[in-house]
Amino acid sequence: MTAVPARPHPWRRWAIREKARESLSRYLETPAARLLVRLKISPNAITVAGLLITALAAYLVSQDNLLIGGLVFLFASVMDMLDGAVARLKGDESVFGAALDSLADRLGEAIVLLGAAALFLRRDSDAGVILAFLALVASFSVSYLRARGEGLGVAMKESGLFTRTERVLVLTIGLLTGWLVPALSVMIALSVVSLAQRVHTLWSNTRGKEG
Repeated sequence: MTAVPARPHPWRRWAIREKARESLSRYLETPAARLLVRLKISPNAITVAGLLITALAAYLVSQDNLLIGGLVFLFASVMDMLDGAVARLKGDESVFGAALDSLADRLGEAIVLLGAAALFLRRDSDAGVILAFLALVASFSVSYLRARGEGLGVAMKESGLFTRTERVLVLTIGLLTGWLVPALSVMIALSVVSLAQRVHTLWSNTRGKEG
């Protein structure tokens, strides 16, 4: 099914975000990906390794080692950027690889937030556990709506102010600074905004069409 281009709307003014992503790709992602290609490391191996490192980060978080956990999570997030770049450089892109990467992304977020919930249980903080759970639900809802919309033929990639990249960034900052509760609160609030934006995008591009 051919994707229907999303109609322009006032949410799509993210020039700064796009420039930051371009700079990150040019100065970090591409050089690192070229090194991994020379080392003959496969994209799927990078994906799996990144997920395992994320699991380590989640364990560290659950044990109240937020700074080290944040650094490990940051490293795993950098690896997550590299699998796709390596696949493109090698001409080794595949449907399975894309699906595996998406699965690893969802599992990675869930594992780290589970680690945060475990930490709050250790601290006997019911509010923290609830925040971790709500952050998980919100992040999965945003990602699911994009996948569902694209499955219906609507281009959803550019919709939403707060995507996975921003969620990972905020969560990493929260871990590194120890301000985990504020970080989760920001994640929840802005994920709800993104969810509303994606609902609007999906509605505006499907209204009047038969299901």
